[in-house]
Formats: sequence, structure tokens, C-alpha cells
Amino acid sequence: MKHAVIVTGGKQYRVAEGDVIYVEKLEAEAGETVTFDKVLCVVNDDNATVGTPVVDGATVTAKVEKSGKSAKVRVYKMKPKKGYRRTQGHRQPYTKLTVEAINA
Repeated sequence: MKHAVIVTGGKQYRVAEGDVIYVEKLEAEAGETVTFDKVLCVVNDDNATVGTPVVDGATVTAKVEKSGKSAKVRVYKMKPKKGYRRTQGHRQPYTKLTVEAINA
């Protein structure tokens, strides 16, 4: 099985062809194809190619399925005996991708 390790949004993802992954928001519309050239490692059956720091000429192409926001996270701050209470919500934006090809 062929898989690779890519970097996007400051995080590393292990992907294989056909995988669906959620990454930090990308500036791409639904239906577009994005290419990742920061490929750290490519494994094809028993052959592994590890980059220093990236593998030269290796790319991973993926199709953008949709963009959205994750579930709300509540942030609650309180200082006891002082009457200080604050509630804040946060929804992290994401992009859903389907990996189409690993080119190495």
C-alpha cells in the first residue's frame, strides 16, 4: 500500500490514496484540486523514501470536498471570590479533502 506524510497548516498527516482528511482551512473552493509539495516521506509497499527535509519531486494531489467550521468549543474563565466569569465560544475552520494521487 502506498502512503505518504505531508505537511499543511503546521501539522503532519499520514495519507493514502482515497483517504478523507480534515485539515486547517485552505483558500480553495469546493471541487478544486490542491497539490501538496511538502512531502516528508513516501512508502510504497516495502520501499521507503525519506526526505531531508522533503522528498524531491514528490507531490500529493487532493480534491476539496467542502469547507466548514468544527463543533463549538466553550472557553470558561473564572476567578473565585472575585466575581469574574467569562464564557467564550470558538469554532475552528477546516477543509475536507479526498486524496486522489501520490506522485513520487
